[in-house]
Amino acid sequence: MAHYELSTPVSEAQIRQLRINDTVTLQQTLFGIRDATQIHMFDRGRTTRFDLNGHAVIHTAPNVKKVEPSDAYPAGYQPICIGTTTSDRMERFTRPLMTKNGVRIIIGKGGMREDSLAAFGELGGVYLAIVGGTAALETTWITQIEDVDLDDLNPESLWKFRIANFGPLLVAMDSHGGSLYNDINKGMQARRAEVLASLGVKST
Repeated sequence: MAHYELSTPVSEAQIRQLRINDTVTLQQTLFGIRDATQIHMFDRGRTTRFDLNGHAVIHTAPNVKKVEPSDAYPAGYQPICIGTTTSDRMERFTRPLMTKNGVRIIIGKGGMREDSLAAFGELGGVYLAIVGGTAALETTWITQIEDVDLDDLNPESLWKFRIANFGPLLVAMDSHGGSLYNDINKGMQARRAEVLASLGVKST
């Protein structure tokens, strides 16, 4: 296990060095994205003016407050609570995010599935996990909402956050076929078989 400090955007080489159980702290820029954002981008053909190439996205629909634009709030939004949502339902968007927009890092909770894992391996990506229930802490890692696009979808807009010391986050899926979720499931199945055998029950 190793710890990495990465400033976005990142290169494929930087991502390829990460392995499951490593930890990562991110600096500079992070984009917030959620279901509706990606439905509009990939199902309805909308584009964004943001360059996501080499960047990280986090699955979120933040709680924000509309304010007058200023140096402190250039996008006219004050962050109130920016937490992470469950990633699994956005599984089908991993590959287009990477192939069409060049995203390299996805941050979320609960993990993703086999097509995402395959895309990470083929294209050079990684999934960084956040423990559920840490929204208050995550919000302190976001220093500013710099900009926002597709804002008619608010709060599922495409958010551009300025971040500082965002992490540490756990590498839960890497570009080498590693997945903590698969490992945990295999261990659970093996343990289940052992328990059933000890009870004289044949596992199915």
